[in-house]
Amino acid sequence: MKILVVGGGGREHAIIRALKKSPDCGEIWCAPGNGGIGYDARCKDIKATDVEAMVAFAQEEKFDYVVVAQDDPLALGMVDALAAVGIPAFGPDKAAAQIEASKVFSKNLMKKYGIPTAAYETFDDPAKAMEYIRAQNRWPVVIKADGLALGKGVLICEDEPAAEAGIQEIMLDKKFGASGSRVVVEEFLTGPEVSVLSFTDGKVVKPMVSSMDHKRACDNDTGLNTGGMGTIAPNPYYTPAVAQRCMEEIFLPTIRAMEAEGCPFKGCLYFGLMLTPDGPKVIEYNCRFGDPEAQVVLPLLDSDLLTVMNACTNGTLADTEVKFRDGAAACVILASGGYPVSYEKGKEITGLTEGQLPGAEDVTVYHAGTAVKDGKLVTSGGRVLGVTATGGDLPAALAKAYQAADQIHFDKLHRRSDIGRRALQALEAQK
Repeated sequence: MKILVVGGGGREHAIIRALKKSPDCGEIWCAPGNGGIGYDARCKDIKATDVEAMVAFAQEEKFDYVVVAQDDPLALGMVDALAAVGIPAFGPDKAAAQIEASKVFSKNLMKKYGIPTAAYETFDDPAKAMEYIRAQNRWPVVIKADGLALGKGVLICEDEPAAEAGIQEIMLDKKFGASGSRVVVEEFLTGPEVSVLSFTDGKVVKPMVSSMDHKRACDNDTGLNTGGMGTIAPNPYYTPAVAQRCMEEIFLPTIRAMEAEGCPFKGCLYFGLMLTPDGPKVIEYNCRFGDPEAQVVLPLLDSDLLTVMNACTNGTLADTEVKFRDGAAACVILASGGYPVSYEKGKEITGLTEGQLPGAEDVTVYHAGTAVKDGKLVTSGGRVLGVTATGGDLPAALAKAYQAADQIHFDKLHRRSDIGRRALQALEAQK
């Protein structure tokens, strides 16, 4: 099959590397892609959000299958547009992508169908939102922009002045544009966080191995929220008993709710969960693979990714095996100094050959923000590389990932040194 992957970051690179293992995978393209992805796929410089140009390119090149990996094009209806010209695609249609594209839609869905989540109210009037927050007088409080905000539209406010500043930033200063026209104000939940990506064909749901993201920019979970500074899989807090509860109380009810609402979800549905003292609750849904969660989950996939994706599109997931191997994976993000605020680009990256670490066993370097200039690999984004290693257990995977990361250099490189520490403590406590 001739395949096109839409997007240009570390997640897309992880998807491409996994697809290439399939005997059914022929020529593979990525649009827009990036410098490092160019070692594994042919890249075409089309904006992921340019639905018209992407569909025209897919027709022109006669792709057999398209994987729409990024949230914005899914929310804009790229899967619908491809279907209209007879090209099958992996990912939800526009109606189903609302589960991520609108926090108000997803919170209302959970309330209507009794899916456990934080108590909340929605507002399109900044004054009313503040009035509600003051009346609740429970701190911290969580304020979320309704629409897509590159994973950054969630504020945790410790007190009233912080909440006022948050409402100002999202609703009045429009930091996230139209995404902040409405907000969800919700209670602050406590407990370990778990990410569970799952394959679904609209009726059947098959969860992938669980993972743990590290959102804060600096060690000990300090600094600003980022798109993710590293991940590990599996997540030790996600025990078989918790998994069973999530399947019965969250995963299947969500899939059934979407079908009942007339917008069945097909593709990868990401469940962001909090394991609270009252049981697992949904913090958020994403309508696609997480980034950098995909970078630890896909290397542990034993089944053929292309076969599984086709089954999600065709509605045959019930008859398709989704198997993950034992062991663990760890991903350490190498970022540009200053990320997630301002950072410089164009720094030369050394230590890699054809985008990978020569001779490093069980290690893959996923490219998130790289470019090739004058024959040299350089930085071109905030998150530059994801160094992923697999191993028999989490300590082995982490040791390999950090060992590999030590061999890659660029000016002003920033990374966390404590990825997986909380997971290791949890494993110790379970002994």
